[in-house]
Amino acid sequence: MQLAPVLPHALVLPAGPEDDGVVGEHNEDQEHGAEPSRPPLTAARAREMTAGLREAMDDVRRSVAMLAARVRDAHAARVWLPLGHSSWESYCDAEFGISRAQAYRLLDVARSLTAIHAAITASTETSRTRDSDPAAAAALDYGLSQRALIAVSSRSGDVAELITRRLATIAHSGLQALDAATVRAVVRQAVRDVRTAPPPPPADPPADPAVAALRSVVDNLAASTHAIGELILEGAPAYLSHIEAADVLAPLCEAIGEELEHGLAARRYAMSGDPRALHGTVL
Repeated sequence: MQLAPVLPHALVLPAGPEDDGVVGEHNEDQEHGAEPSRPPLTAARAREMTAGLREAMDDVRRSVAMLAARVRDAHAARVWLPLGHSSWESYCDAEFGISRAQAYRLLDVARSLTAIHAAITASTETSRTRDSDPAAAAALDYGLSQRALIAVSSRSGDVAELITRRLATIAHSGLQALDAATVRAVVRQAVRDVRTAPPPPPADPPADPAVAALRSVVDNLAASTHAIGELILEGAPAYLSHIEAADVLAPLCEAIGEELEHGLAARRYAMSGDPRALHGTVL
């Protein structure tokens, strides 16, 4: 960021009647957020601020994971029934003022973290858990965002299998220590790989060449739509409701000549990884 030049004190003159407009503009600028110039940061201070940001991000990830795990337990126990609520949706709305969609997103986070932590625990001799809550420890240790965890929730088994296989390969090769940094890198890469890849094709490919060719076209279309959905999520993040996302995407879809429903379907597919999100729209 470019800093505004600082005028020497001798050049700051008292205002006279002819300066009222200028002074008024100057004061107005200050009222609207113009900041005084600041001395440049030292490298040590920049590192200190960066460490503080990293710590705050870890705290957020840990809080989200702990909340998700508790939401998962409450849903499994059908906690709404003893409290007189008719459904999970009405319980979340009445007790916390959150939507059903938000509560289920937290369940998705918990599902992904549980699968990842189980794979790590099974693949290493001792657990690296530093908290009593496995989900919280996994989120803190591996630096996974809520958006990424939601995106792979429907394929958490694929993530766990990939982590297990890659950790086993590293351990058997003996070429690299299976330390915390290595495990973290493996987990993050596995989530990234599963998140960006379309679902695998059926185990038995169609015998008819025409059907096989059509299947290939559909798979390619799904992969392209997934990539588009990732880009759409940059403008309409996962925390926005369906209605809020539609308001954001409507001008964009109109500008590129695409139907809004197709853009929303691509967004849902990028968040869930489930191709059924495209049924009736793109596919």
